[in-house]
Amino acid sequence: MNPTTPDTPAPDTTVDGTGLLCVTLLLRLRKEIDGAQPGTVVHVIATDPAAPLDLPAWCHMTGHHYLGPAPDPAGRPVYALRLAADARPTRPDAPWHSTGR
Repeated sequence: MNPTTPDTPAPDTTVDGTGLLCVTLLLRLRKEIDGAQPGTVVHVIATDPAAPLDLPAWCHMTGHHYLGPAPDPAGRPVYALRLAADARPTRPDAPWHSTGR
């Protein structure tokens, strides 16, 4: 069960990464948020045990705001992030690499 935070905002969109390793999860996340507006709150369902480390690291690298674990009525591991207006772009095929722009 996730620790819950009462201040975690409701999601504007949810990315289901159930059963995905973080590499594949980041590919899916990158694709799902492409074109989304800054300020969009994204909840990511992530069962990979590395997700609590990888998602904050990815947010730090890109400039998106990691909001932490989010409550989930079904008890799934869910993490929240808010998309930043000034986020650094990443490669669609390798979202753990900056485009260098």
